[in-house]
This record gives sequence, structure tokens and C-alpha cells, in this order.
Amino acid sequence: MPGGSSTAPWLIVGLGNPGEPYSGNRHNVGFMVLDLLAARAGGRFKSHRARADVVEGRLAGDRAVLAKPRSYMNESGGPVAALRDFFAVPVGKIVVVHDELDIGFGEIRVKQGGGDNGHNGLRSITKSLGDKEYLRVRVGIGRPPGRMDAAAFVLKDFSATERKDLGVHVERAADVVESLLQHGLAATQNAYHAAQ
Repeated sequence: MPGGSSTAPWLIVGLGNPGEPYSGNRHNVGFMVLDLLAARAGGRFKSHRARADVVEGRLAGDRAVLAKPRSYMNESGGPVAALRDFFAVPVGKIVVVHDELDIGFGEIRVKQGGGDNGHNGLRSITKSLGDKEYLRVRVGIGRPPGRMDAAAFVLKDFSATERKDLGVHVERAADVVESLLQHGLAATQNAYHAAQ
């Protein structure tokens, strides 16, 4: 089975900032993907003591814990590490879904390990886990226009043009997560990287 121990659930984490003012931000695309996965799993998010909203269910035939940290993005690591400990999840079965500036809007890339590429959520998770070998589903949001600061860009809502296609990209990112659980990293990369 991809990912390691067959008894431990998968831990699927979507990154974002909590609260209504942030809900449409580019930085919150991880939350959008998790909301869709929760609907597919037939569950509703409930508050967990690990400072996260959690759905426990089945995804792609496997036991999975879906989580949205209730901390701000740059403190995501604490809730992720607490959930890892609570559910005894090995690092190879942790999947983090996040926005990515360095790939075009709507492109999706999957990898295991690597640096945080300036992403504060990933930096916090790597530090808290003490390990960077978790899986990442990187949802492209593109670079900011002109001289706009990247930090300002990620905290802006998707544009009207982007919103027309956003649902399709969120669906595809959710499909990628399910493929990771079902088929593993290499097969998912082959299937989805080639198709873009």
C-alpha cells in the first residue's frame, strides 16, 4: 500500500487562513480542496482538540482524516503535528494541499519532500514535524502581476476570470489527492503531470 503503515489513516491537510475574510483568497485554495474532499467523503468538519477542524471517513477506499488547521497559515505546523501524534500517522501518509506561486494558475504538481519555497505554512509544518518528507499537492496560483508583493497577492481573492475556472481546478486537485491514496506518488505524477 502506498505511504506506509496500513493501520494508520492518511492525514490530508489543507492550508489556509481561518475566517470569512480569507475564504476566497488564493492562499486558501487548500481549504477549498479539503471542503470538496469532505463532501466526497460524506462528512462534516468538526472541531478537534488539535486546533483543527477534522472529518474522519473514507477516501478512495482508505481510512482518512481530513483537516483544516484553525491557526493562521504561518502556525499550521502545531495542529498538523498534534494530529499526527493523535492519529499515529507516519510522515509518508501525510498529504498537504497548498497554493503554489511558482506554477501557473490551475496547474497541479505533486511531490514528496523538498524545501518550503518561501511558503510559511510549509515552513511551519516542516519545523513542527521535524521532517520534510510529507507529500505535497501544489495548486498553482501563478505569480503576482507587475511589482505586486507576493505576500499581498496570496491574500487577495481569485480574480473574476480565475473564478470561472477555479471549480474545475479544485476538482482536479481533489482527484489528485484521491489518486495519491489509491495509486501512490509515481503513478499520480505520471497521470496528472503529463495531462497539463
